Amino acid sequence: MARKIIELVNVSKDYDGTEALKNINLYIRENEFVTLLGPSGCGKTTTLRIIGGFESPTSGEVLFEGVNINSLPPYKRKVNTVFQKYALFTHMNVFENVAFGLKIKKLDKKVIKEKVENALNMVNLSGFEKRSVDSLSGGQQQRVAIARAIVNEPQVLLLDEPLGALDLKLRKEMQIELKNMQKRLGITFIYVTHDQEEALTMSDTIVVMRDGTIQQIGTPEDIYNEPKNAFVADFIGESNIIDGIMIKDYLVRFADHEFECVDKGFDEGEAVDVVVRPEDVKIVKEGEGMLRGSVISVTFKGVHYEMIVESNGYKWMVHSTMMEPAGSRVGLYIKPYDIQIMKKVAI
Repeated sequence: MARKIIELVNVSKDYDGTEALKNINLYIRENEFVTLLGPSGCGKTTTLRIIGGFESPTSGEVLFEGVNINSLPPYKRKVNTVFQKYALFTHMNVFENVAFGLKIKKLDKKVIKEKVENALNMVNLSGFEKRSVDSLSGGQQQRVAIARAIVNEPQVLLLDEPLGALDLKLRKEMQIELKNMQKRLGITFIYVTHDQEEALTMSDTIVVMRDGTIQQIGTPEDIYNEPKNAFVADFIGESNIIDGIMIKDYLVRFADHEFECVDKGFDEGEAVDVVVRPEDVKIVKEGEGMLRGSVISVTFKGVHYEMIVESNGYKWMVHSTMMEPAGSRVGLYIKPYDIQIMKKVAI
């Protein structure tokens, strides 16, 4: 297993009495692609800025390879940052932008040329050296910003919503390109976004944050399929979240019906949150369903239909490649392992 390169130990950050981070603990491994994910104001950018040295924690420690770097300024840390606003120098061409940091270090011109050419090759911009940055597309400008960061050979690259200014098609292309780039470079990426699809597409590990706290850490598959609470389930993808009562181990009641499940360890009669993903609700003939209801709306989503089915006052979101028209009477079937039971947490 890869070694830990960065650790945050009991880190808190206070802004004039407002807690932006609340005693978080997190470690990041070498060569890992980690995404800090959450809504605006959750603390993800503050976490990134503390790692980069642009902010100091109010309390707690930031460790780099086991050494406390709380007081180390950004330029002395083995990290580089790519911001959402790329901050490229418009009066310089591509080569000059990428070479800027190396010139500050007063490296030999031959060394600078070699390093810049290697960095541009890494981001597929060989031959663009003399181009004005104003003449580049948004995706090309983003790659210049990444080249400028990696030319300094950081061990860790911090990326603060770098795709935010791009159109949807280019964002999707750059998501794949960034992941491939991280593999080629063999360095640690720490990425901040509020876009769930972006996080699921690129990450080795996702850190879901809310109100300055970490809600869950796991692989994209774990976060999506085994959310720790209703907030995570609701934030990562779409979910049916329903109030339930745990009757006993492996048996839960919700939507006026008892369902077998695979969860245990709850108190008998305990109020719980029940999460069922829309793709896990199967539409069957009315008489074959655990629940029965009427289709009240149908929306074509390209790869599937999204249907809303009303059953005993509950509205179920269902994703299926098979469509039942609005007004149809249907049954709903849910397998035990598609039912996720979790402790009650206010959303």
